[in-house]
Amino acid sequence: MIDYQAIIDRYYPEAENPKLREILLRHSRAVAEKAVGIVDAHPELQCDRDFVYAAAMLHDIGIVRCDAPGICCYGTEPYIRHGVIGGEMIVGDKFARVCARHTGTGLPGLEPETWEEIIICYADKFFSKTKLDREKTYEEARQSLVKFGEEGVRKFEEWHRRLK
Repeated sequence: MIDYQAIIDRYYPEAENPKLREILLRHSRAVAEKAVGIVDAHPELQCDRDFVYAAAMLHDIGIVRCDAPGICCYGTEPYIRHGVIGGEMIVGDKFARVCARHTGTGLPGLEPETWEEIIICYADKFFSKTKLDREKTYEEARQSLVKFGEEGVRKFEEWHRRLK
């Protein structure tokens, strides 16, 4: 299994930007815990629990290269690209795919395909990086997708029916 903590430490050294590191770790842990809870509740999907946890911990690794000062990111890339950037940063096809495919309900041509990818993408919608202490309700998570179009909302609703 991949050493997700070593990868986080490499791109988010404690001394360099401790606030961003804290945001990444707290958000990623919340997503990982929700995702493995879904895996545990749905053994019929035959997901790899260890992979889901590690991939969820790495799903946002690319934010460090993005311009999002509100969450202490001072890179040069647009935030919408953080998943694709993360996919380029990670060695290991399965992990890179999760990074690249988790944004929204998937960017065009980069939609989640496996149950592991879908579960991490779904779990991510319940947590923001600006309100780290709370989980969104289903309706709040759904509403956050409305501005991106009806197709994403429809996918999220379908995932919710299957995974709740």
